Amino acid sequence: MTRLILTAPQVFDGKHMRPDHAVVIEASEIIAVLPIDQAPDGPRQDLQGTIAPGLIDLQVNGGAGIMLDGHATAQSIATICAAHARLGATGILPTLITDTPTATTAVIAAGIAAARAKTPGFLGLHLEGPHLDPKRQGAHDPALIRPMTDTDLAELCHAAAHLPSLMLTLAPASVTLAQITKLTEAGAVVSLGHTEASYDQANAATKAGAACVTHLFNAMSQLGNRAPGLVGAVLSGNLHAGIIADGLHVHPATLRTALAARQDGLFLVSDAMAVAGTTLTEFTLGSRRILRQNGRLLLADGTLAGADLSLPQAIAFLITQLGQSPSRALAMASHIPASLIGTNAGTIRPGAPADLVHFDANWHLNGVWQNGNRL
Repeated sequence: MTRLILTAPQVFDGKHMRPDHAVVIEASEIIAVLPIDQAPDGPRQDLQGTIAPGLIDLQVNGGAGIMLDGHATAQSIATICAAHARLGATGILPTLITDTPTATTAVIAAGIAAARAKTPGFLGLHLEGPHLDPKRQGAHDPALIRPMTDTDLAELCHAAAHLPSLMLTLAPASVTLAQITKLTEAGAVVSLGHTEASYDQANAATKAGAACVTHLFNAMSQLGNRAPGLVGAVLSGNLHAGIIADGLHVHPATLRTALAARQDGLFLVSDAMAVAGTTLTEFTLGSRRILRQNGRLLLADGTLAGADLSLPQAIAFLITQLGQSPSRALAMASHIPASLIGTNAGTIRPGAPADLVHFDANWHLNGVWQNGNRL
């Protein structure tokens, strides 16, 4: 069996930074994490900087020039997964933005096929809409936003049972508390987003089973002095929340405040679009043209439409611009999102998949291994 030993001054195992450690890989699995002087014999690569788990991204709309849409197949999902693996996210939830019922059905079928094919990096699906609040549509097509029906509920429960994981971004304006409970009981991770929900409505949805919030601060009710909104429910409660840490979607001072208010439960997402992993300067979202300009993805009216961001860039932003510890920044892109969806990825320990990333001293991505193979 092929063995590979990677050593580094720092190995982050998902929760703790271990100085001067070695990671021992056999085939596609990690078999040991131990001090360098206790490493066994075998082919060895001595690296500088930091080794961390392969990154986990729970909100990926596209990559390699394509979006996840109604034309999805197991192969197109594999293409998106492969593009993000090369960017450091070795496990992702390809994400469908609000679309037609036919498109949703097609994406679910493609996701189930991708799971059966054991597609590298495919952890399940994220359906962001169409059951949102049109008052907070963001870049979603308001004409396609609609309340959840019994037919929708049955389809989503079936999807949750047949996918490795299923995350659903929903707004209380378009779903009932009973529907949230049924989805949660079916195994879906319900995330609140694109919503004007009040603090009380958010807490009621949480009691019904909602566990997460989609891209904190963006497209949601904000924190006010007498109306805490969904943001207040996150900052004062236990909901997990994804954050787009590019300095554009959330002001650095606002992000720093959130990180101070919540010591756990916050995680990084890229909200990446079709341009990820390419040099493309534009693409289409439905029938709308999206421009890539100076690190922004914009609709014609200037609305942000996803992010031009990778998780390593978000990690570097937290460490170098916001002064967060490397351990916290790395956990927000590995163990924390992985634990939310119940996967054993996002950690370095015996029995975990041999998915790893290597950062240099300046927190630039310097190498990626997936299933023990360097990409």
